[in-house]
Amino acid sequence: MGHIPYGYVIVNGKAVIQEDDAKKVRELFKAYLSGLSLTDSAKKAGINRYHGSISKMLTDKRYVFDPYYPVIIEKEWYEKVQIEKRNRAEKLGRIKERTDEKPTFLKQRFAMPMPKALYDDPFRQAEYAYSLIESEVLSDGKQECNSYSGKKTSW
Repeated sequence: MGHIPYGYVIVNGKAVIQEDDAKKVRELFKAYLSGLSLTDSAKKAGINRYHGSISKMLTDKRYVFDPYYPVIIEKEWYEKVQIEKRNRAEKLGRIKERTDEKPTFLKQRFAMPMPKALYDDPFRQAEYAYSLIESEVLSDGKQECNSYSGKKTSW
């Protein structure tokens, strides 16, 4: 199951609201919606956590939607906080919209027979070995076979 969210305790295998902490969670959501920063909202709510932990608390669906955990936050508050977080991130330039263009990656397979020891000069031997490598490039349903010797054939 993982980490137990702030505001809950496990009693006899069931999640139970720990009311003192649940009040702090509700106050955190209210403070954030009032315009306070993540850190200031946590301070006002009396929660001593790091900036990242507070952000995760504000996006934790278990406070609203999880069948195992009883509801602490009303769905309306939760949704307003998500909108507010998105708006603040956009204003700060932290959200980059994805483009429809996806980079094209070609699938390649390489094959090379075991080279024979033909040359005493390691550079000539390496050149010979590299000439044996063939790559199969698969793009648009078409297969091409390229060898490093410069030959190009279509399959």
